[in-house]
Amino acid sequence: MQLYLNTRGTYLHVKDNLFEIKIPDEKGGSVKKQLAVHKVKTIVMTTSAALSTDAIQLALQNNIDIVFADYHGFPMGRIWHSKLGSTTKIRKQQLVASMGKVGVQHTVDWLTQKLDNQLDFIKQLKKHRARQAVFLDDKITRIDALRTSMTEAYTAEQVSDVADMLRGLEGTAGRLYFATLSHVLPKQYQFKGRSSRPAEDSFNAFLNYAYGVLYSRVEKALIIAGLDPYVGFLHRDGYNYKSLVYDFIEPYRTHCERVVFKLFSGKKVNQKHCDALANGLKLNKEGKVLLLEQLIKYLDEERVRHRGRNQTRMNILQQEAHQLAAALLQDTNETL
Repeated sequence: MQLYLNTRGTYLHVKDNLFEIKIPDEKGGSVKKQLAVHKVKTIVMTTSAALSTDAIQLALQNNIDIVFADYHGFPMGRIWHSKLGSTTKIRKQQLVASMGKVGVQHTVDWLTQKLDNQLDFIKQLKKHRARQAVFLDDKITRIDALRTSMTEAYTAEQVSDVADMLRGLEGTAGRLYFATLSHVLPKQYQFKGRSSRPAEDSFNAFLNYAYGVLYSRVEKALIIAGLDPYVGFLHRDGYNYKSLVYDFIEPYRTHCERVVFKLFSGKKVNQKHCDALANGLKLNKEGKVLLLEQLIKYLDEERVRHRGRNQTRMNILQQEAHQLAAALLQDTNETL
């Protein structure tokens, strides 16, 4: 269970070795809910909620991370036990890989898989939109050509040699992809393109919050696998910048896009789900509840076939993080 505390004034503490949540009600009192520790994987704190030190201690004792997110859903920090997820050799090898051909290989793999997933989604949309087949075929052809161009980067000696080219190809593909999603949505939901925090429209407000949830999930998966979220290959090595999170998340962004698109194409979203900001929109409590219900179901409950087994999408993501760590370790004897 991913526990999201979105209600202002919510208080999380411990009673009888259980998590107890006090949620304010409209009459000035509160509603209490208790949860067994083994049922909780992550606690996400957002709007003016509070927690006790005994709740933090119980979470740490049971490997439950506590994530603090802003109102866009973007993780600002987390409380996590101080143990490494695995051997430090993984992180050493990660640094080596970031400066050579291994980093190039992983970077191109992630980006081409991202475009593959975008193409798969557009092809799926085409099956039920015969009248828009010409438009969709054009976008499929153009994105596929960009994907082919990306594979030329495999010959580079280090990511810095091809970083600008890859970013340019990815950016062009992204503009085509989101223009496609907007085009096939009901007219009242169409948007002009990607807009980050704050969003300029409700579609991007939902998408930004979904990405924020996924960022936190990816960071946790990397930590569990023994990887350093701050040592990436393509994204910049800025101060306190989780470069590997932004690299590794790329193939999985379509999880968020599919969930959000389904909500809008099904006309489940209305004006009550977003609040106005001075220069944009943000998701409010009702919008977060609507999104999280569908996103958690998609990530944690639905099962898909992967390598001969039926698995949840988050289990697959965690496995891929472990496989990245294992692949890095394979070269340890040669480079360390």
